[in-house]
Amino acid sequence: MTKVILSFAVIVAALMLSQLSYASESPRLVITNEDVVKMRQAIVQEGRFATQYNTTKVKVDKLLTMPIMVPIPKDGGGGYTHERHKKNYQQMYDAGVLYQLTQEKKYADYVKVMLFRYAELYPTLPPHPKRKIDKQNPGKLFWQSLNEAVWLVYTSQAYDLILSSLTSDEKSKIETGLFRPIAKFLSVDSPQTFNKVHNHGTWTTAAVGMTGYVLGELDWVEQALYGLDKSGKGGFLRQLDELFSPQGYYNEGPYYQRYALMPFITFAKAIQSNQPERKIFEYRDGIVLKAIETTIQLSYNKLFFPINDSIKSKGIDTIELVNGVTIAYSLTDDPEFLDIAKKQDQILLTGDGLKVSQGLDKNLEQPFQFNSVAFGDGSDGKQGALVIMRQDVHGEQAVLFKPAAQGLGHGHFDKLTWQFYDKGEEIVSDYGAARFLNVEAKYGGRYLPENATWAKQTIAHNTVVVDEKTHFNANVEIGNKNHPDLLFFDESDNVTISSGRIDSAYKGVSLTRTMALINIPELEQSLVIDVFDVKSNKKHQYDLPTYYKGHLISTSFELDTQLTSLPVLGKKNGYQHLWLKAQAKPESGLSQITWLNKNGRFYTQSSIMDGDSSVIFTQIGANDPLFNLRNENGFINRVTQSKNHTFINVLEPHGEFNPSKEFTVDAVSKIEKLSHKKNDGIDVVEIELIGNKRYLLALNLAEDIKDNQLQTFLFNGSKYYFTGRFKFLEIKE
Repeated sequence: MTKVILSFAVIVAALMLSQLSYASESPRLVITNEDVVKMRQAIVQEGRFATQYNTTKVKVDKLLTMPIMVPIPKDGGGGYTHERHKKNYQQMYDAGVLYQLTQEKKYADYVKVMLFRYAELYPTLPPHPKRKIDKQNPGKLFWQSLNEAVWLVYTSQAYDLILSSLTSDEKSKIETGLFRPIAKFLSVDSPQTFNKVHNHGTWTTAAVGMTGYVLGELDWVEQALYGLDKSGKGGFLRQLDELFSPQGYYNEGPYYQRYALMPFITFAKAIQSNQPERKIFEYRDGIVLKAIETTIQLSYNKLFFPINDSIKSKGIDTIELVNGVTIAYSLTDDPEFLDIAKKQDQILLTGDGLKVSQGLDKNLEQPFQFNSVAFGDGSDGKQGALVIMRQDVHGEQAVLFKPAAQGLGHGHFDKLTWQFYDKGEEIVSDYGAARFLNVEAKYGGRYLPENATWAKQTIAHNTVVVDEKTHFNANVEIGNKNHPDLLFFDESDNVTISSGRIDSAYKGVSLTRTMALINIPELEQSLVIDVFDVKSNKKHQYDLPTYYKGHLISTSFELDTQLTSLPVLGKKNGYQHLWLKAQAKPESGLSQITWLNKNGRFYTQSSIMDGDSSVIFTQIGANDPLFNLRNENGFINRVTQSKNHTFINVLEPHGEFNPSKEFTVDAVSKIEKLSHKKNDGIDVVEIELIGNKRYLLALNLAEDIKDNQLQTFLFNGSKYYFTGRFKFLEIKE
C-alpha cells in the first residue's frame, strides 16, 4: 500500500491552516467545546451517559475531601509511589472533565493544586532510584520514561480541561515548573526514545505532541509527528508507517497492540481536533481505524491471544480498547463496534462516549463478526502473518497459528507455534510472559529473569526445537531480520487451513507447518490437523512440545513414570526449567494422549509414531528457586538422529464430563487410524473414524503452486484430483 507523503508546499499550507485551527479555545484535545455543549445537555437526561456522569461525580466528590498526595518517587512498578502517581493523573483527568460539565470551580481547583505540587516537585527530581540503567531511559516520576509519557498523555488533557479557569500567573507556574521540563525531558533529552519506532516512542511522541497543542507550541507537534529534526525519520507518522501492517496488525503482537493503541488513537484524536486538514484518520488508508478493528479480532472470549511478552488477563475491556472502540464508532457509525462497547460496559465522558451511549440506549448494536483471517506482519504485510482460524460448532473453537515476525524485543523465539481454544477456554496453551505485572514483591513487577531463560526460549512453545537449541540462538537482532513465509491461507465450508515455512531459524534446517481446522459431520466438534515437516541434510534431534490445559486422563501406551524423584530434562535453553515426569516409546502406528479440561470436554491428540520416536511428559518449574514459574504440563514428541521427519498430529475435542449431574459421555477418541504418505510431492493424511468413516487431507506445499493448478495423486489404488493447494474429502467405498 502506498504511504502518504506530504510535499513541502503541502506541509507549509497545513501549518498555516494549523494556526487558524489552533485559534479555538480549550478544551482542544480529545474533548472539544462542541463536545462539552452536547455533554452538558446529556447529563440531565436519562441514559447511560448520565449514569456514568453521576458515578464519576460521586467518586471525585469523595476525592475532594481527601488530602492531595504527591510523594517523592521511590518505588518500582506496583509500589506505593508508582501507583499514587498513576492514580493522580486519572483523578486529575476525571476532575477536569467534571469541571467542564458542571463549571464548578472546586473541580478545577483540585487539578490546579495538584499541578502546583508537581510543578514544585518535578524540577528537583533526579532520575528515578529504581531505574533500569542498562536497558532503557529512566523516568523521574516513574522507574521508566514510558510511564512518564503515559502520565503526560493524561495530565496534558487534565490541564487542557481546566485551562480556562487559570490566571496567567497560574499557567506560567504550572507550565514553567512542570510541562516544559517534562516535555524537554521526554524529547530533546531522550532522543533515542523519542525517535524510536516502538511503543515507547509512540507514547512519548503522543505525550509531547498533545502538550504542544495545549501550550501553543506547534513546533513540538511537528517534532512529535516527524521526529526531533522533523525529517520524517522518526516520529508519530513514521510509527504509523512501520509498526502496523496494511491490515492494522501491530508488530509486537496483540498484548502490545492493545497497549500501544492508546497513544495512537488519543494523539490522532487530538490531531483531528486541532488540525483536521491533516486527515489523520485517513492516513495510510485509515490505518488507525484498521488497528482498532484488528485489536478486537485478536481476542477470544474477551481475552487477547497471549503471544510474545503477554499477560493473559488482558482483554477487550481494557481502557485502551474502550477508547479505541469509542472513537471508532463515533467516526464510522458501525453498529458492530457498539456490540463490543456493550460487552466492555464502560462509557467514556467524552463527546465520542456520548455518541456510543446514545447508540446503546437505542439498542443499535449488531453482533461483531469474528472472522478467520491471516493478518500480514511487517509494514508491507509480507513478513509472515498471524493467522486466526475459527469454527463455531456447538461452541466457538479457534486456532491461533504464528508464522509471524519476531516482534522486536518483546517477541519470543517461537516460529510456527500454535494455540487452541474451545468452549471459552485455552486448551493448547502458550506461556506468555514470565511476569507478575505491578506486583512489586515479585521482582518489582518487572519481567522476571525466567522470562529470558524460559518464556522466550523455543522449548516453552508448541513448535519444533532442533538439538535443544532456541530459534536464532535466542538472538533478537537476528530474529528481527528473519521471518517465516506464509505459503497460503484459505477457507471453505468445512475447512480453514494455513501453512508457513521458515529456513532461517536453524542453519541448514527447513521448517514447514500446515494447520487445518476441519468440521467433519460425524463429529460434534472440529478437528485440528497439524502437519509439521522438518528437512535437513544432516541428522538432528527434533522435539515438538505440546502444552495443554487440563488433567491427563489416559495414553494408548505404557508410561515409565518418575515415582520418587524428578530429574531435569536439560541444562540450558529452557530445558533446565522442565521436570521429566514420565517417558515412553510407543509402538509404530497410532498413538493417543487424552486430557480433560475444566470446561468439561475431553481432548485427544492422535499422532503417528515410527517406533523409534519417544514421548516425554514434562512439568514447568525446575531450577526455579523463587517459584516464579507456573507449574503447567506438557508432552514432547522426540525424534533422534533424523534428517527428515514429518510430525502428524490430530487434536480431537470430544465428549463431556459433568460432575454435578454425575455423567460422562464419549470420553474415548473416535479416531481409529491415522496414516500419512507422500505422493509425488503431495502430503496425504488419512483419518479413519469409528464406523469405517474415512477422510483424506491432501496438501501440495511446493513454492510455485497456482490457485487453479490441477493436482493428482494416487491413494490405495484410487486416483484423486484437486486444484490449488489442498483438498479435504471423504473416501466413499
